[in-house]
Formats: sequence, C-alpha cells, structure tokens
Amino acid sequence: MKLAIIGATGVVGSELLQTLAEYNLPISQLILCGSAASAGKTLYFQNKAIQTITVEAAIELKPQIAIFSAGASTSHEYAAHFAAVGTYVIDNSSAFRMDADKPLIVPEVNADVLKQTDKIIANPNCSTIQMVVALRPLHQLFGIRRLIISTYQAVSGTGQKAVEQYQAEYAGETPQKRVYPHPIFQNCIPQCDIFLENDYTKEEMKMVNETRKIMQAPQLAISATCVRVPVLRGHSEAINVEFELPFDINGVKNALKNTAGITVLDNPAISEYPTPLLAAHKNEVFVGRIRQDISNPQAINLWIVADNLRKGAATNAIQIAKLIIEKGWV
Repeated sequence: MKLAIIGATGVVGSELLQTLAEYNLPISQLILCGSAASAGKTLYFQNKAIQTITVEAAIELKPQIAIFSAGASTSHEYAAHFAAVGTYVIDNSSAFRMDADKPLIVPEVNADVLKQTDKIIANPNCSTIQMVVALRPLHQLFGIRRLIISTYQAVSGTGQKAVEQYQAEYAGETPQKRVYPHPIFQNCIPQCDIFLENDYTKEEMKMVNETRKIMQAPQLAISATCVRVPVLRGHSEAINVEFELPFDINGVKNALKNTAGITVLDNPAISEYPTPLLAAHKNEVFVGRIRQDISNPQAINLWIVADNLRKGAATNAIQIAKLIIEKGWV
C-alpha cells in the first residue's frame, strides 16, 4: 500500500511522520511531498531516508491514500487529481470541511457516515476535534441544547511562522515576520484568524459550523470565543454544556471515563486536571474540571485539553486512514 503525505516538510507534516510510526500501518511505500522548491529534500521515517518529490510526481504514483497538510490552496488545486486516480484524500485544511458532499470525520464520533465512495475526506479544525470527542457520549445520553466555548489555543496552531514569532519575542528579539497583530509572548490575543462581518472570528465560526455538521445537529446553539495564548503546543477549552435531559454529574464522569480516546483527569483535592504540557505529544483527549454549573441546573462545565498537532491534526488524519484500511477499501 502506498501512502502519500502532501506538505511533509511543514509542522503538521513532521508530526504526521512521528504519529504514523506509532500506528504501524501496513505501508509498502511512503511518498513525501513538499513544495516544488523543496523537492529532493531528505526526510526520515523510522530511520530510513526518503527524498521528497513534487505533488505532480506523487499523483503519477497513484497512492491508495494521500494525507494533505499543505494549506487550503494546495488542497483545492490537487485533491481532485488524486481522487481521479482512485486515491482516498484526507485533507487537514479548511478547503472541504463545509462542502455538503464531503464528510467531516472524527473517527470516535461519526465514523459511520463515511462511505467507500467518499474519495475526499475532510479533517476538522483542531479545536473542534478535541471538543466533539468529549461531547459525543454526553449528547447521546442527555442531548445537548447549548454550548458556550472559550478556547486557549497554542501558537503552533497558526503554523511555523507563528512559532518563530513567539521564539523571537521570548529571546527579546524583533520577529522577522509578525504573524499576529500583537506580541504573543507574555500576552493573550482574543483573535484566532480574521474577523467576519458578525464580529466573530473565522476560527470561532469554524467551531460553530463544524460541530453542527459532525454531530448532525444543525440547530445546536453554540457561541465561541477563541484566544491565542503563549503556549507552543496544546489547545485548552473551557466548555459550558447545557443539556435537554436530566443528568447527574457522576453519570457525566462515567460516560467520559468509558469513552475511547478520552482520559479523565479530575481530582481537585490533589490539583489533578489536564494541562497543555501534560497533553503534549499524546494522542488522546484529556478532560477535567467536570462540575455542575451552579447558575444553571441543566448545565455543566468541562475543561478539555489535547495536543493540537496530534489529535487536532496528525492523529485524527491517521485514524481516518486506519479506518479506510480496516474497512478493506484499499
């Protein structure tokens, strides 16, 4: 089986290689693509040197699966060409997420909607992925009426240039290129992506629209505020969840503890709760600070943390690839 990674030289591309090694998929040939300028660059997978090639050359090799992590413009330009030669495309960008005919997949949540004929499969936004993994079992049991979301998102979610801005500011230097409209070191910026006409940011509306699509709840009431914080990797989210049905907090905790892909860390007596440092380089979603909303008997508060480069990007994409393989479609 041939598997291609488009954007292998980027931040998520590097993470894909590390995560792929952990999952041990039955790959006979790994095809790595960068930009035309980086073709011929040597990368390493499981101590084996692999030279990058152009995207056009990868299409000619007709891989069974191609994971895209090179931005929406690259996905728009090349995804359909891969699909035309029979490749399953798993796209990490925003290019196809809200297309009605493209599935938006988090395997723990909605693997059942994936069909063999779906050749282009969208990977959701990183902040959406970790949230819906935790929300799905609760929605099944109690029905979610409303979500109030506050995120605390790492700079790596913006890409390598953002990491470089943080590192320059940390060192007391002037960044060569400023990605954010304000300094990020020792600061919090309540703007992830651009502002839209409704004064919400693009990231905030991604969380609204993608969550509704993944959970098949088009009328779900959602409001989000997304904040960039001076953390290198790991997104954190404070979520207020209002339910339709009666519940008890122990039932909520047990549902989360019994859900694949979730680790519950929730012991206030010993200050046990998830943090980005704890979640770094791990594939699961961590949940803590699980408590009744004292202002609303139908609501709870959750604290959800995951590595945005892992479950928020690389891990979820590789889990989709694994699902395709297990279904016998390649």
